[in-house]
Amino acid sequence: MKIRAWRILHAKYAQDAFSGEGAFKYGGRWNSIGVRVVYAAQSIALATLEILTGGAPMSLLGDFVKIPVDFDDSSVHSLSKLPEHWNVYPPSKKTKEIGDAWVKESKSVVLKVPSAVIQEEFIYIVNPLHQNALKGLHIGAAQKFQVDSRLKFI
Repeated sequence: MKIRAWRILHAKYAQDAFSGEGAFKYGGRWNSIGVRVVYAAQSIALATLEILTGGAPMSLLGDFVKIPVDFDDSSVHSLSKLPEHWNVYPPSKKTKEIGDAWVKESKSVVLKVPSAVIQEEFIYIVNPLHQNALKGLHIGAAQKFQVDSRLKFI
């Protein structure tokens, strides 16, 4: 079965959206600084919430694009158990260690984890350096991202 996930980011970074450069430079919940991964969300709505909780101001969202990525569910590894306090902010060292180990072991092209923002929905973490990443991922074209002007984030 095919899965579609979404990545939302500033348009100026669209060319490198699946390089893992941002996560490499800054780290994330499931990776340490220096580890290349790409975060994508189960839906455009979840990707939007993840961007907003990450600190992007609503006023800048007009400069963002959305990019779909499709992959087969056979290329996805799901965690069998989450560490205690996996969803705290700032992210725990343990979640970073789990993601770093997943990348190092090259277990799969994609790791499925729950979103800390909406725990019933999922984030798909892509290992852009996995040996099957190029053939296992179908990355769509960047599309202008728009949200309704009534949406306010406080």
